[in-house]
Amino acid sequence: MPSTLALARKPRRTPHDGMVPIAGGRFRMGSDRHYPEEAPVRWVEVDDFWIDARPVTVRDFARFVRETGWVTVAEQPPDPAQYPGVLPEFAAPGSLVFQPTAGPVPLDDIRAWWRYTLGADWRHPVGPQSSLNGLLDHPVVHVAWADVEAYARWIGKELPTEAEWEYAARGGLDGADYAWGEAFTPGGQVMANTWQGEFPYQTLKRGCNFRTSRTGSFPPNGYGLFDMIGNVWEWTQDWWSTTAPQAASPCCAPKNPRGGTVEGSLDRNCSAGGDIPRKVLKGGSHLCAPSYCRRYRPAARHAQPIDTSTSHIGFRCVVRGAGEPQRNC
Repeated sequence: MPSTLALARKPRRTPHDGMVPIAGGRFRMGSDRHYPEEAPVRWVEVDDFWIDARPVTVRDFARFVRETGWVTVAEQPPDPAQYPGVLPEFAAPGSLVFQPTAGPVPLDDIRAWWRYTLGADWRHPVGPQSSLNGLLDHPVVHVAWADVEAYARWIGKELPTEAEWEYAARGGLDGADYAWGEAFTPGGQVMANTWQGEFPYQTLKRGCNFRTSRTGSFPPNGYGLFDMIGNVWEWTQDWWSTTAPQAASPCCAPKNPRGGTVEGSLDRNCSAGGDIPRKVLKGGSHLCAPSYCRRYRPAARHAQPIDTSTSHIGFRCVVRGAGEPQRNC
């Protein structure tokens, strides 16, 4: 684990130019046209905030680790007391890694393409023999909630709420299906790093790429934010909930909603790991496909246990208020 002193030391503050100011306002959050957990559409209001223009990269995270000595959740063996009955072969450091299948498979069992891979972590994104060669400007992955929270605290920022994240992702296009408008590929142009081909075995991307892309490889949204859709799912501050404060008109919009409760985020239908609280992920990832997971939209959301890291989850940070954002130097 990290040095308490390293994380608690008072940082020297200077303006940070890697963020974009977002003027607060009211918007229609959610969608009634896609997955049930996105409904209903309701009016929400957020205050001014700043948000990272890009997801936190491997380069950024490496500096954090270098200066604090932080050891990520994926680099630590699971605590047997927390995971009673865990198989011996899984009682070692590791993380979930996507593995393309050899051909078509039923899409109702994610175990066909997800593997708990010993030795996989942010330094070794597909397993112990892999490296960060060529990946320094890709989003960091294999980060659990404790890891992203520690990074945000160190850099002098916070994680966005679900409402803040969605408001920023829409880029001023209130009510549109996508962060760039109503068409998934306007004029045939690919707008984000999402799945191209037949999931989960075929990719039509250049170089047969099944994984992340360099941040900023696709056009920004209307607020100048990159990779809000696709590439990696992004952690938010909110506890998962399928209910939300509802407002049918702008005049009654709840202000700065903060999601559900820890207790309410638990998965009561899960026999293993159901007692692990879950946060809201936003934005979809490079694994989202028209035939499988159409969550490459601002309204889309997903529940993620706070102890679990994967090869397709990253994050970005915010600073609340209209003042100048600060950073750790």
